[in-house]
Amino acid sequence: MRPPYLGRILLRWCDSCHVPILAEWCHCGSATRGVPVTPPGDARPAFQSDIDLINRIFEHHFGALLIPPGHLVLLNKVPDKDRMEEIIVGGGIAGSIRYIPDERRWEPIPRPEAGALIRPSRHCVVVDDGAIPAIRDSGASVLAPGLVSIDDAVHIGDEVIVLARDGSCIGVGRAKVDAPIARLMKRGMVVKIRKNVRSTIIPGTATWDDAIRANAMVLDRTESAALQFVRETCSQTKLIKNISYSGGKDSLATLLIVIKAIGKVPLLFADTGLEFPETYMNVNDVANFYGLEVVRTDGRNQFWETFDRLGPPSVNARWCCKTCKLDPVQHLIQTRWGECLSFIGQRKYESQRRALSRRIWKNRSVPAQLCAAPIHNWTALHVWLYLLREQAPYNTLYKQRLDRIGCFMCPSSDMALIHMIEDTYPSLWEGWQKRLENWQELHGLSPKWACEGHWRLKEAQKFEENSNC
Repeated sequence: MRPPYLGRILLRWCDSCHVPILAEWCHCGSATRGVPVTPPGDARPAFQSDIDLINRIFEHHFGALLIPPGHLVLLNKVPDKDRMEEIIVGGGIAGSIRYIPDERRWEPIPRPEAGALIRPSRHCVVVDDGAIPAIRDSGASVLAPGLVSIDDAVHIGDEVIVLARDGSCIGVGRAKVDAPIARLMKRGMVVKIRKNVRSTIIPGTATWDDAIRANAMVLDRTESAALQFVRETCSQTKLIKNISYSGGKDSLATLLIVIKAIGKVPLLFADTGLEFPETYMNVNDVANFYGLEVVRTDGRNQFWETFDRLGPPSVNARWCCKTCKLDPVQHLIQTRWGECLSFIGQRKYESQRRALSRRIWKNRSVPAQLCAAPIHNWTALHVWLYLLREQAPYNTLYKQRLDRIGCFMCPSSDMALIHMIEDTYPSLWEGWQKRLENWQELHGLSPKWACEGHWRLKEAQKFEENSNC
């Protein structure tokens, strides 16, 4: 998949403070260096649950933890068939984790730079000193004549770390044969070495408070520009103002900016009836914490009525947003205010469509609402550093490895997230699963349609309906 460029990648690193930086100079006075993340490069902080998952994955496969205690870690979602996350630590890319839906498991994909952090005891290959330059410098494959030893756990297709005799990492790649066969080979390829953009990892401990201090000037400039945008936008219209609030990080950052710029205004919450319990709790907590009124829509009846006619929403037929959010929002605005100006937590780094969007616009489905995006140019790291600096009450779902907040069964979710929700919220998912199975039985679809996530794609339903004719 070709990675999309949605804006300039701003992520850099200070080796003096061991923290991510969003400018060429750290607050400490040190020059920073770029981190070569894969576009769009909207990296976000890893919470402890993320770090624990990464370490479990690497320890299970390689027999060693990847991330040492006390190190700041960022995750960068990259294009893949389902879900793949780059792991940034020490200012470099240590590797990735990839989800394999059919096997319901994560796979570790290390980079050579991981050698600065990990000493593997499993799935490793040792090569002769004479083979090192070709492998390390040119990306040549590990060939049978240069093989010194190979771990018994290595099977064809496994990710392996290639070591010199002294234990230093010289390359990473996939095994082309099982370990017993490799030991008998006189010629041929044992490991196909993977070439990646190189980066540098300099280990060092730090805290997120350190990162906030290091980015102090960036955050002040970013906040000031957003405040000015809000004030200028308000000065150009007499429309009633509100904040579109979803319970997610971006709408919370927008809330902070708006109330600093113009004072308290109502929160507009589109309640689909399909939100996580933590999201409902966050909406109430935020409203109480900042003393704001919550104006709610209710789209739950519309959702189930439309489901009974059309079946579940899918990635390529996502009728749910218009039915459960936009139409109820339009009705509420017309009934309560006639028209309004809503500040929305939309960012250009989220998608191609949002990157091309204007900063002030009208949605054709909600003509009564003028929308404005104060944090349009912010990255996810801007948002998180700002929320942490302001000690804002963000949704606890983020600590449970959810990177986006929405309906619990959103068809745009990857299978990694869906499987996690199945395990974490069984009562929520069981109700949804029964609805899917009823639709599946009614239309003669295969069992895979409901249980393997095929409902998320409209073409899959059409194909299975045709194949059952």
